[in-house]
Amino acid sequence: MNVDHILAVFNRHKVRYLLIGGVNFLLRHKPVLTFDVDFWIEDNEANRHRCEESLSELSAEWGRTDADWGAVANLAPGWLSQQPVFCLTSPSGAIDIFRSVQGLSDWAAAFAVSISGTTASGTAYSGLSDADMLACQLSIPLELRKNDRIRELQKAMTTHE
Repeated sequence: MNVDHILAVFNRHKVRYLLIGGVNFLLRHKPVLTFDVDFWIEDNEANRHRCEESLSELSAEWGRTDADWGAVANLAPGWLSQQPVFCLTSPSGAIDIFRSVQGLSDWAAAFAVSISGTTASGTAYSGLSDADMLACQLSIPLELRKNDRIRELQKAMTTHE
């Protein structure tokens, strides 16, 4: 997976996003095995369009079913408005796009308290804050929670107080 390439393309297209999930946790806390890059995007038409352009540049593929799976570059503009979550593949790695996130209701409020960081290679990103990552974990059913992440987030938040 080439996280730097994916982030650089999203940045170049000026997609307003928050990095969420395992890669955000990995970049800010400790190494975890993750298989995709999760983005929560600001959900408006202009930003969805920039995200669609980014995904096209990344040669991403998606389909509602296996039968219609293919390059997103071939889809009509506005396809990201069709559903709340998309799981895509690309030569740089798997990418998930969220238009909403369980446990958080306001993208702008989450962005206002987000963490700006850079990868080890120097690629900039905006990531969900520890408090918001914790809120997401605590909003899901107990059996799906990542307790190691919850403990690490709680520890980090206590240390920073």
